[in-house]
Amino acid sequence: MGPTVLVMPAPGKSTEAFNKDQAECKSIASNEVAGAVKQANNQAVGAAVLTTALGAATGAAVGGGNGAAVGAASGATVGAGIGADSSANAQLTIQQQYDNAYSQCMYTKGNQVPGYAPAPPPPPPIAVVPTVHYDRNLVAQIQGELGRLGYLHSTPDGAYGPHTRTAILQFEAARGLPQDGIPTAGLLQVLQQN
Repeated sequence: MGPTVLVMPAPGKSTEAFNKDQAECKSIASNEVAGAVKQANNQAVGAAVLTTALGAATGAAVGGGNGAAVGAASGATVGAGIGADSSANAQLTIQQQYDNAYSQCMYTKGNQVPGYAPAPPPPPPIAVVPTVHYDRNLVAQIQGELGRLGYLHSTPDGAYGPHTRTAILQFEAARGLPQDGIPTAGLLQVLQQN
């Protein structure tokens, strides 16, 4: 048993990675339907055995010893046909179950499965910005200097926030300094020299 659905590799996926996905998903799908396959095969064999026995009994009753052989052969032929037909019907459902399990597995691995949109990439992890506490006295002095130079339009309070950071970045950009927006003693010295 194998898949009857055409699955394509995800864009940018190597052949080796795709083949690995296929092997794993075929195994998963086979395990998913293993019990149903065994049951369908047992039913087909059982139908053949039963019709062979019925044919032999009918042949023996009608035509004696030779009739039993003819009846058994006829019963075996009919039984094989019934068993094959029953097994084929069961196999169709099993094939559908196999294809579903295979498709689901391949889809979860990001491959392109007919009838399904490609799986969206996982969202990027949310960056957690650690809260840094700067010396309030230093921040207040820097805020005062930034205000004096026209970069900050609020009363110095020593709280480092987005307005203070933006003002520092603007000052650093205007003076050609590396832009990090961090209130340091070195920054205070540069501010005081302007």
